Amino acid sequence: MTQRIIDLSVPIANDIPADPPIQIPAITYIDHSQSLNQILSFFPGLKAEDLPDSAGWAVEHVALSTHNGTHLDAPWHYHPTMNHGEPAWRIDQVPLEWCYQPGVKLDFRHFPDGYVATAADVEAELKRIGHKLSPLEIVVVNTSAGAKFGQPDYVASGCGMGYEATMYLTDQGVRVTGTDGWSWDAPFVHTAKKYTETGDASLIWEGHKAGRHTGYCHIEKLHNLEALPSTGFILSCFPVKIENASAGWTRAVAIISD
Repeated sequence: MTQRIIDLSVPIANDIPADPPIQIPAITYIDHSQSLNQILSFFPGLKAEDLPDSAGWAVEHVALSTHNGTHLDAPWHYHPTMNHGEPAWRIDQVPLEWCYQPGVKLDFRHFPDGYVATAADVEAELKRIGHKLSPLEIVVVNTSAGAKFGQPDYVASGCGMGYEATMYLTDQGVRVTGTDGWSWDAPFVHTAKKYTETGDASLIWEGHKAGRHTGYCHIEKLHNLEALPSTGFILSCFPVKIENASAGWTRAVAIISD
């Protein structure tokens, strides 16, 4: 038996419109010549010509949010409490067994940008693929945003998962979900329009806010979900351990045994 590993992660990079302007990361690249003074300072008397090819090291300085790139959100990101009053878990408190489980893919690429998926939509898709959810399975949602990563309209693209759909999943024992969109919820630009029309604040971040009732995590900015089957893969999404943080970056991958 052989295994295939499918990369489901986007890069953290300069000049990719993968986040709103207030959250754009910045990477400064230092090459082997630019770093010479750094390495020489560690060893008094060392000269550049003493090093092979007079080369130092390559290193990068990165300024970013825990929500840049493909990342796992902890319940603390959504609300101060979860499970109806328990203090919400930070990313370094999330059980690791949640982050390595069989995966299930829901294909919602046909829904328009800004659509808010319902429990009935989830049930219909599970029926279509012939799957019954089991506790701790990781459910990922393939939206139309996945094909637009790197394009100016990425952040505003794709459907979102509403409160009802999110609670349906967590009621089945799902504790990690994911999307290839910028957010688990519908893009803000569409929700803002609905809020202006209705004045209904419950529409805002409703999928995230479901976490105050049942603690769960979700992965945002997944990629390449089109390459996955509906079932039959393991998804690994261990987060970087950042003390007391609301999220941690993850190199999310799918593992398929052939």
